[in-house]
Amino acid sequence: MGRLDVYANPEAGERKHTPYFLDVQNDYIAGLDTRVVIPLRREAAFGPRARALHPLVNLGAEKLVLDTAAIGAVPKTALRKVIGRLVDARAEVQEALDALFGAY
Repeated sequence: MGRLDVYANPEAGERKHTPYFLDVQNDYIAGLDTRVVIPLRREAAFGPRARALHPLVNLGAEKLVLDTAAIGAVPKTALRKVIGRLVDARAEVQEALDALFGAY
């Protein structure tokens, strides 16, 4: 498990609109039973967005909205196989977190 890893949403009923979670937790925090994630939502299902808070990111051919305001913790056991990484979107993810927490 690592920062910027992408996992399938563990709730099958939500995957139509929110197919993935992005792990944004610091890699140096060990021993917790949870990981901090941001939902990745389908652009068509999201509606209006604040660009800094809700950037568009690419996961393969998919364009997804990072729903930073919906950040939360999920049990590690719910996050199974890594299906991608968003290393190329590191700056956008950090900017969105800064917008949410006021560090800009």
